[in-house]
Amino acid sequence: MAEALLASDMHLDPERPEGLALFERFLGEVAAGADALYLLGDLFEAWLGDDAIHPAYEPVLDRLAALAEAGTALYIQHGNRDFLMGEALANRLGATLLPEETVVELGGAPALLLHGDTLCTDDTAYQQFRAQVREPRWQAAFLALSPAERMEQARQAREASQEAQAAMDSEITDVNAEAVAEAFRRHGVRRMIHGHTHRPADHALEVDGRPRRRLVLPQWTDRGGYIRCNEAVCELLAYPWGAKLPTSDGE
Repeated sequence: MAEALLASDMHLDPERPEGLALFERFLGEVAAGADALYLLGDLFEAWLGDDAIHPAYEPVLDRLAALAEAGTALYIQHGNRDFLMGEALANRLGATLLPEETVVELGGAPALLLHGDTLCTDDTAYQQFRAQVREPRWQAAFLALSPAERMEQARQAREASQEAQAAMDSEITDVNAEAVAEAFRRHGVRRMIHGHTHRPADHALEVDGRPRRRLVLPQWTDRGGYIRCNEAVCELLAYPWGAKLPTSDGE
């Protein structure tokens, strides 16, 4: 039976070697042998460009490349932390970079995959920042800086983001219900899978009188979390691998 795994928000960080080790275990103990692995953004806490790879990431990149070489189809979406991942990285990994919204067949039905930040439309300050950094001219100017200069800019942006998040109502950083409904309508699907909000859940809802399902992936901290889909079911699981993941909402 075909099996696909999905994960997001690993936020791999050289300053958190335990997180790197946990994700490497996931690749070796869970993802090995899967037909496909979808990483839906924020694989890295920060990605400063394909030409500025931190040495601490090399073992994970090698494991991902080995996974793809062994036959697991590898797909990667950009997140709000690693939107500068490019074709050079994808080629090294043997991966496919997906558009920010893509529909694939999972669990016997089409599903919309996205990182999830575009659904958080109430956070207007973030949406303005997102529009700026996704602009090709901004990216070209940033990548023209030295790696040290990029690192310093990323550090400043991260500190500003943390301060803003601390002062913000948590509802603002969650998805907007109408943005979710519009995404369902836009793609004509009944299932959506995303991360970003760090609020793992399995939401049952209705849009235009039709039942829909919105699965939200967790952030990786001291435990991993992922979705496993086969032809019959999609389910949220966690470390210890295969354990049911506690969620904020359930079907």
